Amino acid sequence: MTATTSRYDAIIIGTGQGGVPLAHALAGAGKRTAIVEKEHVGGSCINEGCTPTKTMAASARVAYLARRAADYGVETGGVGVRMEKVRERKRAIVEQFRDGGRKRLETNEGVDLVFGHAEFSGPGMVQVRESGGHTRELEAEWIVINTGGRPAVPAVAGIERVPMLTNRTIMELDRVPDHLVVIGGGYIGVEFAQMFRRFGSAVTLVHTHERLLAREDQDVAEEVAKILGEDGIRLHLGSRPRKVEAQDGGILLEVDGPRGTERVEGTHLLAAAGRTPNTDGLGLERAGVTMDKRGFIPVNERLETNVAGIWAIGDVNGGPAFTHISYDDFRILRANLLEGGKATTTGRLVPYTVFMDPQLGRVGMSETEAARGGRQVRVAKMPMSRVARALEMDEPRGLMKAVVDAESSQILGVAVLGVEGGEIMSALQVAMMAKLPYQQLRDGIFAHPTLAESLNNLFAALD
Repeated sequence: MTATTSRYDAIIIGTGQGGVPLAHALAGAGKRTAIVEKEHVGGSCINEGCTPTKTMAASARVAYLARRAADYGVETGGVGVRMEKVRERKRAIVEQFRDGGRKRLETNEGVDLVFGHAEFSGPGMVQVRESGGHTRELEAEWIVINTGGRPAVPAVAGIERVPMLTNRTIMELDRVPDHLVVIGGGYIGVEFAQMFRRFGSAVTLVHTHERLLAREDQDVAEEVAKILGEDGIRLHLGSRPRKVEAQDGGILLEVDGPRGTERVEGTHLLAAAGRTPNTDGLGLERAGVTMDKRGFIPVNERLETNVAGIWAIGDVNGGPAFTHISYDDFRILRANLLEGGKATTTGRLVPYTVFMDPQLGRVGMSETEAARGGRQVRVAKMPMSRVARALEMDEPRGLMKAVVDAESSQILGVAVLGVEGGEIMSALQVAMMAKLPYQQLRDGIFAHPTLAESLNNLFAALD
């Protein structure tokens, strides 16, 4: 059909966690804005990332606690998991969040929400192929790319010929897998491995590196592996998946590892070995926007691409792939485009939580990074088994660790692997933002008995 051309002040491609608030901010400043979405409003986080996975992880934790009821002196019957009900609960929460975001966009008079596949047709020009076959041409001085990423397909021989689950499709299963094989020991692989073990699956995790969670210090990664092992997950670390084939309604994976070539049989295969940016099909070359060899869009500290008037925010620019970082990208653009600011990504803290159980909350510099940078530091470390509240809850697994500047006594980074680790980390992040010396936490009065009270003892270890 014949294309029509519409002129806007700004075009945003993708409705992720940076794009949606930016559309509202631009419209609120009087900028006529179009935001284009290929599938569902909300991006990866709401539709297939944070929201659904943490909803399902909550169900998995209930199953875990129910099986442990006797440890607390509580008698229960047998524990079963109905995946269709878990899925129903997950879908309901996703739809609630997704529909709310869509309605807010549709009722904003300064925003046009356009559904379809967007690609550049030239400098300042975006063509949208809508589902009905109609093509629209959009033109704007400002264009923001917020297209996110998708699961990468591991380079394993035969993988294209076997049923393969991703973080998206595994959440649509209607029954618990008998034996789930996970390729990848990063955050996604660890979370799903433990989740489905608690649902009742046998789980084997295969990871090419010698330790899980490559960004973490060795002692933290080893503690994570210990916890997964205690939960009954079989780990193949330092092991490269070589070949996979279908077998008897399941899969057979050949793995080269420290014990030579081993065969791992399973009923289901989850690929959780990285993400690929959604830049293919965008026609970036027609706008002159460059990509790196992995397909990400390089940006400077102001999130500008190599082309004036085009920005890339969120996962697509190859920065930290976290929802809260995408939202901070929005704040940077809002400040610079609408408020005359000079905001940048330089020096920003990047907190994150791995929602295994117990949680791993992390922010700032690790001990490994401090040593690599030649920093003179002191390290405070304490097992969660010394935290009174954790013992009272019968959740003593994990550890707390803080890296402190030896001269200023300021906290440079923390890792909290323990019950509500993300919340404890966030409290420590506030202290880092305020540039408090560690002694303020060592000597602070915290309510008893709380998890935060453990910060007294953690930092007393430095005395």
